[in-house]
Amino acid sequence: MSCDTRLARLLHVLVHMDLRGGTTTSATLAQMLHTNEVVVRRTMAALRTAGMVTSTGGRNGGWSLVKALNTITARDVYEAISHGAVFTIGPAHDNAACPVERAANKLVVDAMHDGEKAMLEYLGTRLLSDFAAEIRAR
Repeated sequence: MSCDTRLARLLHVLVHMDLRGGTTTSATLAQMLHTNEVVVRRTMAALRTAGMVTSTGGRNGGWSLVKALNTITARDVYEAISHGAVFTIGPAHDNAACPVERAANKLVVDAMHDGEKAMLEYLGTRLLSDFAAEIRAR
């Protein structure tokens, strides 16, 4: 089963943009992420919609940070991405009349809920500026 890597990639991109003075091109990002420019533009559109970046078309166009990294949390980036479930596990639907299945499903759903809540709380405490400072310190 494949993982959704967009959050890690977008965190990577935003910090790189900051380190590069706040602007870059789709071509540069595509090269950095080992993908093509169309994928970059489609993915970056979520950040543009969320007001974190802006884009300029044309020969000298590219992406620019609109918000400072000290105003963006990892949770903000996560929430900008349209995504499905955080976890790939889920409840079973083999026999809804079975009380054991219902109990097992409740355990799984409760664990998923608590895990997602903890993850979102953690991401909400991580400013991208702190992440960038850790990188600069290395």
